[in-house]
Amino acid sequence: MQTTDIGNKEEGKVWHRKPTPSNTGIMVTVIRSAAAYQSKTVRFLHVTFDTTGDSFLAGDHHGNIYVLDITRNRFRLVQKTGQACTALAFNLRRTTEFLVALADYSIKCFDKDTKQLVSWMRGHEGAVSSVSVHGSGRYAISTSADTAQLWDLDTFQRKRKLNVRQSVGIQRVFFLPLGNTILSCFNDDSIFAWESDTLFCKYQLPVPDEGPRIHYKAFAVTRDGKILAAGGRSNLLHLWCLDTRQLLRVVQMPPKVRTVRQLEFLPDSFDGGASQTLGVLSQDGVMRFINIQTCKLLFNIGSHDDAITSATISPNGRHIVTIMDNGSLNIYSVQCLTQDYNKPPPSLVKVVSEGECSALTMKVKSEGVQRPAKNPGRRVKTKFLRPPAVPMTEDKENELPDGLNKKRLVTLLKAFGEYPAKYRMFVWRSLLRLPENHAAFSSLTDKGLHSAYLSIQERYPIKSHKLQRGLQRVLSALAHWAAIFGETDYLPLMAFPFVKLFQNNPLLCFEVVATTIVNWCQHWFEYFPNPPLNVLSMAENVLAHHDKELLQHLIDCGVTSQLYVWPLLETLFSEVLTRDEWLKLFDNVFSNHPAFLLVSVVSYVTCCRAPLLLCSHKEDFEYFFHHRNNLDVSSVIKETYRLMESTPADIHPRNMLDDFQPLTRGQYPVFNKYPTYIVEYQSQERERIRQQEVDYLRERQAVQELRAKAVQRQAEDEAWYTQQEILQQAEEKRRDILQQEESKLAEQRTRLTAMKRELKVKELQLMDAARRRFLKQQQDQRLTELHRLDEQIQRKMNTRDQETAAAVQDIQVRQMELEAQRRLFEQQLAKEQVRVTQEVRAEVDTRRHRSERERLTSTPSQVLEECLAEAGQLGVDTEWQAEVMRRLDQEDAARDRHYHHLAGLHRETLTKEQQLVNIMEDVEGQRYVLAGQQWEMRARSPCSTSGLLHNSVASPGPHQSQQRHSPNNICLNNQSTSDDSTCFSLDRGRGELDCRERELMQNIRELRQKLAARAKNSNSTVSQ
Repeated sequence: MQTTDIGNKEEGKVWHRKPTPSNTGIMVTVIRSAAAYQSKTVRFLHVTFDTTGDSFLAGDHHGNIYVLDITRNRFRLVQKTGQACTALAFNLRRTTEFLVALADYSIKCFDKDTKQLVSWMRGHEGAVSSVSVHGSGRYAISTSADTAQLWDLDTFQRKRKLNVRQSVGIQRVFFLPLGNTILSCFNDDSIFAWESDTLFCKYQLPVPDEGPRIHYKAFAVTRDGKILAAGGRSNLLHLWCLDTRQLLRVVQMPPKVRTVRQLEFLPDSFDGGASQTLGVLSQDGVMRFINIQTCKLLFNIGSHDDAITSATISPNGRHIVTIMDNGSLNIYSVQCLTQDYNKPPPSLVKVVSEGECSALTMKVKSEGVQRPAKNPGRRVKTKFLRPPAVPMTEDKENELPDGLNKKRLVTLLKAFGEYPAKYRMFVWRSLLRLPENHAAFSSLTDKGLHSAYLSIQERYPIKSHKLQRGLQRVLSALAHWAAIFGETDYLPLMAFPFVKLFQNNPLLCFEVVATTIVNWCQHWFEYFPNPPLNVLSMAENVLAHHDKELLQHLIDCGVTSQLYVWPLLETLFSEVLTRDEWLKLFDNVFSNHPAFLLVSVVSYVTCCRAPLLLCSHKEDFEYFFHHRNNLDVSSVIKETYRLMESTPADIHPRNMLDDFQPLTRGQYPVFNKYPTYIVEYQSQERERIRQQEVDYLRERQAVQELRAKAVQRQAEDEAWYTQQEILQQAEEKRRDILQQEESKLAEQRTRLTAMKRELKVKELQLMDAARRRFLKQQQDQRLTELHRLDEQIQRKMNTRDQETAAAVQDIQVRQMELEAQRRLFEQQLAKEQVRVTQEVRAEVDTRRHRSERERLTSTPSQVLEECLAEAGQLGVDTEWQAEVMRRLDQEDAARDRHYHHLAGLHRETLTKEQQLVNIMEDVEGQRYVLAGQQWEMRARSPCSTSGLLHNSVASPGPHQSQQRHSPNNICLNNQSTSDDSTCFSLDRGRGELDCRERELMQNIRELRQKLAARAKNSNSTVSQ
């Protein structure tokens, strides 16, 4: 055993010489010593493998993350986080990225090639204990003690969060392999399964009632996601079947095991994902590997002195990496650990069921692997068979992955006719050399379902939805890989047997189908979309060589190779063979040259020679090659081997087909062995037809809707007509009823008319009495109103007289004020005129004396200046006169306005007087009209007092005559002289006022004229 100290190196070799695993299986021990202290080592905390199992990540206590590649024997420092990590994940969709959960409760994503930080995810309030990544690598679940969070690794955003009560707590939340199910385990031993897309609770595992409580701490799931192992604070392990959701069995570990720290399933290449070996790490630091079916102890790693803290197993099951108690890493070789129990004789570990345990409990009795004791009395002779000498080149060709040899497998196959069912998948994977390109397959599946297979369930209805989805997924991946597979009609028939066989592992199914197409379907697509005539001619040539009579019979019946060869090839015998027969046949097909499949078709036809010779109709041949027949597949296989050996080389398909070529690792090869232009044309036509179908469906739906509307409208019309008939019948019935009611109503009307006549007479009598009372009341009211109007007229006449007297007094006062203003203005004008005259005379004298003095001594220029001065003086005088005239005009305008105001008041007074006279005339007229009406009513009434009214009207009393002729009493018909004298006296006063005002204005105008004449005379004097 060798030890590698990586120290402060950033890269280097994991081992310096080829490792030779010891009896303990350790290949190499990796430690990291501190820089300052060589004796002190830095502890490794967590380890995780990538999807291939060839390299793993290791994080130490200082926050350094290393990538160790076992196949390349290299290690490299990819990141320095500066703090201890609490969980790692290295199986993301982008293979160069990994997740690190740190001590600050955050999760970071780094790229191991560029060493750059890709993303930083926060959200936990406690240390992250585990990180689980979905099988597609696109989602991750981080778990802490109080919460679990679902992350989208494309956007690095949190999608969902699971919170629980502090009293319950979360143990672990993780994805199940090969599915979209999330399993959550809590501290109360409850386990729930959730749908990852919708987070809908699918089921809950029942908590076991029998036996002591285990307190689950460790969990492990097989690669096919069917078995769940759980352990905790006990030496009991619970094995759950997740399909049936039942407890399969309870495994009791040896008494030394008191607590289970970790559980890990050891993948086996032969089990097809259903792992049978379980590793159990207990509190003593020893990891024991047992078989969960037989409960036999297979081997163990670690010891009390060199205890294991945690362990991680590679996905391919070849290596185990453990973190030891001293902080170092031990890399184990599983092949060395399992070589002891793989050899005969089998181990004799007993399986004992105890009485106090349930019927499911099985106990592991022994901790070591026991062997039978030697019998000294009898010695068994052993004979060793040496294989024949074979050249080294042939050995290399026959060597297969996982330590298998193709030649030995073929020998075994010929001996038993088929491979063991338990190891068939493993043998097929080895024979086909499947690369298991997870990343490439994920890139194909990420493209989604192909448009050609969206409605495959309509063409090929399958009862199992899981199987249907698997077929759809594999066919879509094939169509995305090569465009022709989206146009191939028989591809679902060819792929269905493999999908049904590998329904739990779509990657292996895709690679098996792709390998089959690349090798055993050579030259099939050269005549696409027609059947491969070249391949069919190969089979027909082989049949012509070995059975000319049968071929001639087929030709005579008009049956071509497209009818008896192509149905078997395009379905790969799945229609004519049962499951076991098909598996047996393809054990031989995958173990031989690609020509074996074509020759097996010929052998099937020749083995069915007798029933085919009896057929004469084409329909019988079609039915024969599309249905199962009573035929031993072993004889067909034996006949195929005979034809492979006896067929001449010139017509042998082996010379026309290439040898087996496995799929390339990393990326799948390019498949272009088909006429691309036809495929492209067909894809375009298919898209056009699909679009036409969509349009047709849309139009058909519209037509159906219109038809439904028409039917609905027709039904509504019929209902309407029916309703109208019912209404018409009801109307006729109601008309009859109405006629009867009208006859009854006529009779009632006659009775009512008689009653109304009587009531009318009584009403007239009452109305007559009421009218008399009303007329008397109206007469009294009219008389009262007349008296009130007389008083109001008298009051208004008095008011008018008072207002007229006041107006006359105001006019007189105003006239006096105007006269005083006139006199004052005349005085001011006289004074101003005297002053101006004096100033003008003084100025004129001064100028005359000055002009006389200057005339004697002045020149003609001075004379001109004097003339100009005089002209300026004349302009000033003219302006002064204009100012005087303007002021006079303003006074005239003010007086005119005052005059117009007085005229308006006069007109208003006249209007009010006229209104008053009209009112008085109306009142007097109404009085006479009312008196005439009363007289007429009394004259018409038989019991009226017409005599009294006549006397009162005809001979009025002395009081009334006095009132009529009294000059102080004013009535409507009274045209006394007093009113006329009053009106004339008022007009006479107003006329006198107007005359006085006109005389005043005339005096003002004359005064203005005099002032203007005086001003002109003074100006003329000055100018002279």
